[in-house]
Amino acid sequence: MSQLRRYESLFIIHPDHLEEKDQVFSRLKEIVEKAGGQVVKIEEWGLKKLAYPIQKKKQGFYVLAEFGGPPELPRSLESFMRIDERVIRFVIVKLDDHFVPETGQAEAA
Repeated sequence: MSQLRRYESLFIIHPDHLEEKDQVFSRLKEIVEKAGGQVVKIEEWGLKKLAYPIQKKKQGFYVLAEFGGPPELPRSLESFMRIDERVIRFVIVKLDDHFVPETGQAEAA
């Protein structure tokens, strides 16, 4: 088994699709768990003003997700977020090279 890593993703849900945000969260969890990872937390930051209009919208629903998984996981999530019309912007960042699934924390070096 490959080494699990810790990641974080900040993404913005289109304001016209707020009623479907739970479906986006479910799909994210499904992708992470199918890859052998674990979602640590999903923080809903709420509807906020965008720095610039995106698709003629001035607001978006911001979400921060923290999760762990194999090195291939960000590519799978990126594919999902690029084609899902509910997600208008996203970024995925590696936080740590080590992830312990039970606690969701980075393991001590």
